[in-house]
Amino acid sequence: MNPSPPISAQRRREVIDALRRGTVPPYGLDVLAVGLDRFVASVDEELDRAAAGGAVFKAVRGEYGAGKTFFTRWLAERAKQRGFAATEIQISEGETPLHHLEKVYRRVVERLTTAEYAPSALRPLVDSWLFAVEQDALDAGATPEDLADRVAALLEERLAAVSRIAPSFAAALRGYRRATIDRNDALAEGLLAWLSGQPHVAAAAKRAAGIRGDLDHGGALGFLQGLLVVLRDSGHEGLVLVLDEVETLQRMRSDVRDKALNALRQLIDEIDAGRFPGLVLMATGTPAFFDGPQGAQRLAPLAQRLHVDFRPDPRFDNPRAVQLRLPGFNRDSLAQLGSRVRELYLAGGSDPARLASVVDASYVGRLADVVTGSLGGRVGVAPRIFVKKLIDVLDRVDQFADFDPLRDYVVRLAPSELTDVERAAAGPRRPAPAASVDDVALNL
Repeated sequence: MNPSPPISAQRRREVIDALRRGTVPPYGLDVLAVGLDRFVASVDEELDRAAAGGAVFKAVRGEYGAGKTFFTRWLAERAKQRGFAATEIQISEGETPLHHLEKVYRRVVERLTTAEYAPSALRPLVDSWLFAVEQDALDAGATPEDLADRVAALLEERLAAVSRIAPSFAAALRGYRRATIDRNDALAEGLLAWLSGQPHVAAAAKRAAGIRGDLDHGGALGFLQGLLVVLRDSGHEGLVLVLDEVETLQRMRSDVRDKALNALRQLIDEIDAGRFPGLVLMATGTPAFFDGPQGAQRLAPLAQRLHVDFRPDPRFDNPRAVQLRLPGFNRDSLAQLGSRVRELYLAGGSDPARLASVVDASYVGRLADVVTGSLGGRVGVAPRIFVKKLIDVLDRVDQFADFDPLRDYVVRLAPSELTDVERAAAGPRRPAPAASVDDVALNL
């Protein structure tokens, strides 16, 4: 990968702000991507397959800090540049239980994005779909006098497949079109909420469209199919859907866990059956989820579908397999990540020459070693905190002309800024290693 693809000043600020908070930026990830070159060809092949009307399931495995969230957001951003929509949801027992697919669908729509639209992108997508239907009718020779009838006929033709699998989804789309023509904003909003899977939609809105009840588990799959039809007919290639942190299933009650595992198995089988053309479904989890007794191994059919024979040397992993293994960071790749962050920051710094001189490559490597040492030497756990501390150093150098990080900056890790995994790596009251000789306190 090229070390520094072009990025706008606004995007650069947004990426730096996210890193400053210790979170993964939602976009602009190409400039930070380290070690993903090996996956580019297979990722592009699978996006091509989905764009051609196929569907893909991919599991991404890695320990904490291996970059699972980064990888899936990098892939989603790559897909959006190619005309896909994307959405990412975190699996949790309370808000998004995997065995309640109606709640999963609701989160999918709430977080739906495209290259042009921020979440939720459903309304502009539906509007552009209706516009595309009207444009197709005009291209087919419709006149102003018969345009409404030709659009209605073409709409029914496009909705025929959706009507068979999710008649209420198709009915809501028809009702939404009528409401927008009549400038009935309240009705249009209500029907859009119904299409989004929201509960408690006003009964009057549902009566107007001839629908009733609320979306249930079984209907959610039909709604997902309907969403894919709208995406395709509005000029998009498909949808990248990320189920993040599926390892949380291991901490749920056994009955809830078993239902969720079966729901994941059902989704994989539906993809294999060709029910979701244009869908790229990705699930991220730790090795313990895929291989341990409280995860996928509890459900034999799911374990069989996910099994990959990983060999000791990750260099020869098959990126076309159903599971991708992210090996995580080592000392060199951590320093490389720091260099990418430094270059990104320098591009917007008040005095790039001074920043580059004070925070040079040597200091970046030294800071990586100090942070890693503070976390018990576990390089794989270090990236988030390392990047956060590096931004902190760059901020101080950028703002204070006499700030010298070798003299004035000591790495300290407060328990409140660490995740559970990072806190466990740091150990109880583990002092941070000194960043310079001057930081060593001598008892005289």
